[in-house]
Amino acid sequence: MLRHLMQLFLLAAGLRRFGAIRALALIELVPSWGPKLLRATTFYIPRKRGLPEKDGERLALALAAMGPAYIKLGQTLATRPDLVGRPLAEGLTTLQDQLPPFPFTRARATIEAELGGKLEDHFSEFGQEPVAAASIAQVHKAVTTDGRTVAVKVLRPDIERRFARDIALFDWLAGLAERHTQEGRRLRMTQIVAKVRETVRHEMDLRLEGAAAAELADNMGAEAGYRLPKIDWDRTGERVLTLEWVTGIRLADRDALVGAGYDLEALGERVVQVFLKQALRDGFFHADLHQGNLIVEPDGTICAIDFGIMGRLSKHERRFLAEILYGFIKRDYIKVAQVHFDAGYVPKGQSLEELAQALRSIADPIMDLPVEEISAGKLLAQLFATTQRFSMQTQPQLLLLQRTMVMAEGMALHLNPKGNMWQISEPVIEAWIRDNLSIEARLADAVHMLPRLLERLPYRLDEWLSDTGASAPAAEPFTAPPAKTGGGFAVFTLGLIAGAALIKILFL
Repeated sequence: MLRHLMQLFLLAAGLRRFGAIRALALIELVPSWGPKLLRATTFYIPRKRGLPEKDGERLALALAAMGPAYIKLGQTLATRPDLVGRPLAEGLTTLQDQLPPFPFTRARATIEAELGGKLEDHFSEFGQEPVAAASIAQVHKAVTTDGRTVAVKVLRPDIERRFARDIALFDWLAGLAERHTQEGRRLRMTQIVAKVRETVRHEMDLRLEGAAAAELADNMGAEAGYRLPKIDWDRTGERVLTLEWVTGIRLADRDALVGAGYDLEALGERVVQVFLKQALRDGFFHADLHQGNLIVEPDGTICAIDFGIMGRLSKHERRFLAEILYGFIKRDYIKVAQVHFDAGYVPKGQSLEELAQALRSIADPIMDLPVEEISAGKLLAQLFATTQRFSMQTQPQLLLLQRTMVMAEGMALHLNPKGNMWQISEPVIEAWIRDNLSIEARLADAVHMLPRLLERLPYRLDEWLSDTGASAPAAEPFTAPPAKTGGGFAVFTLGLIAGAALIKILFL
């Protein structure tokens, strides 16, 4: 506990330097006396000059200065306007995942320890100055001994220990919030921290990042105008990732894209629709969609890079997402409310009609705005903010989805300010619902599952007989019985079981 208190003091000192303590007063879970206490204990620490006026932007600068774990925390809070308020959340979206680079000598030592031998055994050329330095790793441009130009990603030294220390503090604070406030329990703070810890753990094993890129490449192999770089597995380890070097214009550079003659509207639509296909169709999506991670190649293909943060959705969660988005598109608020109830996200005793009315109050004002002002990201943010009124618990697995959807929409609007997220999304969502939720789709699923169901029937029946105290025949219990020995009953029983299973698959 003493260690956590010391870390808390250092956190307060960092917030004081950047004039960000006042921002804490805007966060719902922070008691009113918290900022006053932090000011009192750090009153002697001078404030930096030339800071931005907005609280959220000052808080972003403070978190960036305190290190990688705090950057990840700020990026997570940026997706929770229900927790930190909309002005603060918007300020945190400016948080840049940038840190000073570490020395080349440390990068060389890591590469040689991971790959074995000398650096020159693997690369004929290696740029000593990194081309990018982020919170987890930095990237160098190199040429392999067989002549291929590659990007080499190297983890920061001692990054695992630093993250473990800082995440332990976050976990302690989340536990205090859950033990002492009802809102902390509703928001499931410890699970949010656990989600951050899980995401970061995956980022710090670069073999997992390579595997994620390979899986996404398999899923998106047939998608025109979108691709993934190839992984060099011979030069990849836990702390080093080597992949194909990608040449082109980053999506962030709008002026360069215009100058090169690209169709910006088409690029924006492709970004959103590719993200939705990954999330809905495959349940596995690129969750770090900032503009620097998408590169437009000379032929117009979008190549995605940096796969440390990936999201997964179960079939249940994909159905929830598709149905609420489609319900909003069609303004069927009773349907959207019913989906929340069916998913088990709304506690028993709440009113379906009142939830539908609350959803209408969120969506109708947005839907009636001009096309260029309609925001699916803002809609989702307000939707999650409604959870407090209806005592809905936070779903940590959906936070990454919300963050990524806001980023995808932001990129589409960056390329085409008049882009309409709903019109872009509708074809993908309608296709998914048609392919997965129609009666025809459910029947196809049932037919596909029927052979396995029949294969398992003998075991299920044996378990049922055991539970009822009966015993199954010792040998060949499902061979055709002699006439008039009860075989009709066995067939009837099998038919009932198969029929019940089909009904469950099709309609429940």
